[in-house]
Amino acid sequence: MSSYQAISIVGAGAWGTALANAASRAGCDVILCARDPAIADTISRTRENPKLPGIRLAATITVSSDLAQAGKTSAVLLVTPAQSLRQAAMALAPHLAPGTPVIVCAKGIERGSHKFMTEIVTDVVPNAVPAILSGPSFDIDVARGLPTAVTLATRDETLAKALVQALGSATFRPYHSTDVRGVEIGGAAKNVLAIAAGIVAGRKLGASALAALTTRGFAELMRLGVACGAKPETIAGLSGLGDLLLSCSSPQSRNFSHGVALARGETPPRDKLVEGEFTAPVLIELANEKNVEMPVANAVAAVLGGAMTIDAAIEALLTRPFRAEG
Repeated sequence: MSSYQAISIVGAGAWGTALANAASRAGCDVILCARDPAIADTISRTRENPKLPGIRLAATITVSSDLAQAGKTSAVLLVTPAQSLRQAAMALAPHLAPGTPVIVCAKGIERGSHKFMTEIVTDVVPNAVPAILSGPSFDIDVARGLPTAVTLATRDETLAKALVQALGSATFRPYHSTDVRGVEIGGAAKNVLAIAAGIVAGRKLGASALAALTTRGFAELMRLGVACGAKPETIAGLSGLGDLLLSCSSPQSRNFSHGVALARGETPPRDKLVEGEFTAPVLIELANEKNVEMPVANAVAAVLGGAMTIDAAIEALLTRPFRAEG
């Protein structure tokens, strides 16, 4: 039996609910913790989350709004939006025993501080052990138990292996890594690049353009990752290239769909969070700090910020000087 048998999921959105089902399938004792007691009560009674309709919550999962109860488990998955993660970690901190692994399941960079998600955990919960889970996955697939592979990274390889053993199952396949920064950069940057891919698809620029956009976006991701100390093999793995390919090609991707709507002149739906919209300006600020050129991400940030029209952004990218591959 795993030493991390008791798992809490803090954040009862669609992704948190999906991960609760995945952890339950792995044989864990799971607490799904919602911020709002009314939401916790609804999910507990109906065994269904309105944010993930049609998906039955495993009968063995306890639903609660009590952070003190969630903090008593052997590991915590922190599943909140990236820009809300600091607040959630601060609320959780008093309830955690020293050395508790806190596995961040958000993809982004904090506005203002330019800090990655595990750095926020270190700031707010210095006695915890930060980890990150990221990779090519959709909440509905994970919730249903469809085959999915992700990456789980923490600096202690022994701990990373133990957490993978605790959470992994036949259909939820986490691979362990010690390259925390590489996993974080892949997850954050791909959201911005997926918006660009959605714009290409929405403007019907063709499959060749979408392929070019994806590969050039990956080159940008690799440059930034290496500049931030990530290992190239991590960026080329599940949490980098794998996540990018999925997000740049599927209507299930919220960021991709957001880009499609923008390209068509439609108002994107606001019922679901689009992390790439929040990450884009921060990603560009970080790239500038590192002297890394990211023209595709720059174009997305300019469009989202109203500094450039989509047509002008496309023209600017297509008229850039020719250069060597890489």
